[in-house]
Amino acid sequence: QFSDTGSKKEHVKITSEAKPGFLERLSETSGGMLIGLVTFLLSFYLLFTNEGRALRTAKSLDEGLSLVVPLDSIHSVSQQNEGRLVHLAGALSTSKPLFDPSYGLSIQAVKLKRNVEMYQWVEYEDSREYEENGEIKKETKYSYNTEWKPEVVNSRNFDREIGHKNPSAMAVESFTVVSPNVQVGSFVLSKGLVDKIDDFKQLSLAHLEDPHADVTRGGDYFYHSENPRRPEVGDLRVSFFYAGLSGDDPHLGSADKVTVIARQKGDQLVPYHTKSGDVLQILYPGDLSVEEVFQKEHESNTMKTWALRAAGWLAMFVGISLMTRIVYTLVDWFPVVRDLVNIGLKAFAFCVASSLSLLTISVGWLFYRPLWALLIGLLSVVPIVVAKSRIPPKKHQ
Repeated sequence: QFSDTGSKKEHVKITSEAKPGFLERLSETSGGMLIGLVTFLLSFYLLFTNEGRALRTAKSLDEGLSLVVPLDSIHSVSQQNEGRLVHLAGALSTSKPLFDPSYGLSIQAVKLKRNVEMYQWVEYEDSREYEENGEIKKETKYSYNTEWKPEVVNSRNFDREIGHKNPSAMAVESFTVVSPNVQVGSFVLSKGLVDKIDDFKQLSLAHLEDPHADVTRGGDYFYHSENPRRPEVGDLRVSFFYAGLSGDDPHLGSADKVTVIARQKGDQLVPYHTKSGDVLQILYPGDLSVEEVFQKEHESNTMKTWALRAAGWLAMFVGISLMTRIVYTLVDWFPVVRDLVNIGLKAFAFCVASSLSLLTISVGWLFYRPLWALLIGLLSVVPIVVAKSRIPPKKHQ
């Protein structure tokens, strides 16, 4: 039965299946062991290559800091700096404004994004499993609500499509247009630098008129709806975002400033290839000194390194847990023993994953910083030593 509260509907579905036997559960565990082995091996690759990447990036940044040349002026191109890594800061400029003629909108910016949302039905699931009369039963609560979504929600995949049918496509599409020529002073930015200008801000539509008779402006949205206050499934609303304001605008203010570090090639700013094999083409919003830019880059490298280390350790922990899951399955018939074994397997996976992760990291550093590699290698045995010290000694008769 449906309980209808406004635009929200829900119903409950219960399915049941026979409780899997021992051999069936053992077969499922064997499949999990194979997945665990693949995850376990991938964790070594992730941890090892991450250390090489982190050290290579750090060396490239140090090389860049030692070679970068701050430009005296951004309005003239000096041949003395040809091929060199240069630092400059200034306001963005573009040759032509960006248009969306369908809505009578234009803006002098690096990027203009049209974001289209459609009012649609959305399905949510909330499930729980329980055992009853020797069967495994699954109770799933399906709820339906109408929401603005930027992508088409396929209602054919709903548990109950009747009464919750969505259109198969949007009449108006989202898009992003990018200025073909972006400059800072007399220098043209490469595509890679332009890609880094991604701090999108929503464009206010307060000063615009309704572009068509069937389109109504409400706040910072254009609505394709007969009544925007009470939208129906299939109605659209359109908003706009911009990045890199490149000219003085009476409503938005002055042009955005950026700081760039890249290689000078004529009047173009292109990627700089370091001796370590990395590429330097850096762009930050605002007016930053050379030291501030490279400090931010080092901080970003450190954060990425630790994030990948954590991901590698987690992949190794999950892999070991899956590979040792068969032990849990073998004692599944004995509740007390099963719980103790589960705790022991988790502790085992934690200790082994920690030790092997530290050992892999130390090997990754071996070719770059041997002393640090030795120290981390010694630390890798600490979890095992701690775990072993907690095992009570055997009593002798």
